[in-house]
Amino acid sequence: MELSRDNYADNSKLQILQIPVGAMANFTYILADRETSKACIIDPSWDLEKILEILKKNKLCLEFIINTHTHFDHVLGNEQLAAITNAKIIQHENSNLHRDKSVRDGDIIYLGNISLKILYTPGHSDDSICVIVDDRFVFTGDTIFVGNCGRVDLPGGDSRKLYHSLFNIISNLDDSLIIYPGHNYGHSPTSTIKEQKDTSQILVPRTENEFVSFMSGDE
Repeated sequence: MELSRDNYADNSKLQILQIPVGAMANFTYILADRETSKACIIDPSWDLEKILEILKKNKLCLEFIINTHTHFDHVLGNEQLAAITNAKIIQHENSNLHRDKSVRDGDIIYLGNISLKILYTPGHSDDSICVIVDDRFVFTGDTIFVGNCGRVDLPGGDSRKLYHSLFNIISNLDDSLIIYPGHNYGHSPTSTIKEQKDTSQILVPRTENEFVSFMSGDE
């Protein structure tokens, strides 16, 4: 698969490929610096042969693997990809899985000439992060989808922490940021912060207690 203009975001130095994988509507992402051919993968799980083919055909060197959180459907491909490519695995410091590098809120990672900023956004899990890329794109994992958000009834889930992540962090990001979610659960595969603030049931203004009731199905 070539990185064509039909399936990736492109500017002078950055390529983004959004790849549907598996049977749970997951997205795996390849980010590449066009100037250096260095790449990273966000949330590898299934269909690794497809991922490896893309890397090979486009002559990309995989530098690291970033997990937005460590639920199984976002990390299944870690060990195999790392073994084949020698890429380093990066996760939040609260993760209890194997990783080569721990990150925390505010850390900056460089992929060639591209900057990736880590936002700590717990709630769906205790190690959930979002990744802001070049101040234009935000990879949100399961913190927020198009029109919805991650559930809180899995290990590490906490609706009060998710309320803080959504209303005090996500909602305060630049409206123009393009959201790339961890699953294809919405009416479109991407969105913007502004569109979600204007249309998503999740970001309707609520108190913390109201949000907890909403997430528990009591509202």
